[in-house]
Amino acid sequence: MTFKVRIEPSGHEFVAEGSETILEAALRHGFNLPYSCRNGACATCKGKVITGSVDYGVYEAKALNEAEKLAGMALFCRARPLSDVVIEVREIGAARGITIKTLPCRVVRMERLAHDVMALHLKLPQSERLQFLAGQYIDILLRDGRRRSFSLANAPHDDEALQLHIRHLPGGHFSGHVFTHMKEKDLLRFQGPLGTFFLREEDAPTGADSPTVERPVILMAGGTGFAPIKGILEHAFYVGTQRPLHLYWGARARRDLYLHALVRSWVEAHANFRYTPVLSEPDPNDHWDGRCGWVHDAVVQDYPDLSGHEVYASGPPPMIEAGRLAFSAHGLPADRLFYDSFERAQDPVVQ
Repeated sequence: MTFKVRIEPSGHEFVAEGSETILEAALRHGFNLPYSCRNGACATCKGKVITGSVDYGVYEAKALNEAEKLAGMALFCRARPLSDVVIEVREIGAARGITIKTLPCRVVRMERLAHDVMALHLKLPQSERLQFLAGQYIDILLRDGRRRSFSLANAPHDDEALQLHIRHLPGGHFSGHVFTHMKEKDLLRFQGPLGTFFLREEDAPTGADSPTVERPVILMAGGTGFAPIKGILEHAFYVGTQRPLHLYWGARARRDLYLHALVRSWVEAHANFRYTPVLSEPDPNDHWDGRCGWVHDAVVQDYPDLSGHEVYASGPPPMIEAGRLAFSAHGLPADRLFYDSFERAQDPVVQ
């Protein structure tokens, strides 16, 4: 059985198969809706069902509460239509025309960035190229059917090899393999590019009789949430973006700022870029004289009025949620917060 889905306000229409989520069907037809985790956990894909009915699927309560459901909201990465439906969600024009592919790749370099962070450099077959937007991610496809999502840490113009930053998680199936058994020249398969975490350039407001007035950009990274933001910033520098850019990188101790020197070099090279590292538990041996505490607190201390800004946040879910609440309280419009929440992978249940 198939159902027709109409997107408002664009008026675009497509057909969803009975087994497809609304997001899966939209992407298959070339319509890019906001999404990130695809597990019903991060809420990036949340939108409104105006008419028709849906099966809400399995999701986490933090992403969609009962009051939101009563107001007609749904998570389109989980919701499947039960009738023809009309939905309200803003489409992402910048990702139009980018094809999601499944490709093989070879590990050409493994680079230890920190005690628990490994950079993988992946080379595609000579005949292939991955078109992507800075900040998107790929899914590594494991042989047992499991997937692991990792942000691309390189910018599109620097695509000789794809770069991933892998943190070694206790008990982590794939990260444990990377740190104990993986070797250079190993083969992997992946699907991508995925996600809608990238710099919104087309949304900058324009005055009728004046040059483009561009919103200042605040970027907040937690741990290896620095990876997609690294790609975003390197691309912004490459294309000559003049918008004010301020990176806050939150980590536990100094050693966790694993590319601190690189970021400091950007400060020297780009007049529109600022950098504020924030440590939550600095080691006494670090002799740290910089900012301490939670990274989202540092942002609102420096920017008590966020009404004229855009914020891009990437990292662990508690940081994203704390930031969302704090930034809203300081005037950031909900549609000017863009985030990539590093949700833990949900493996399929074996029957």
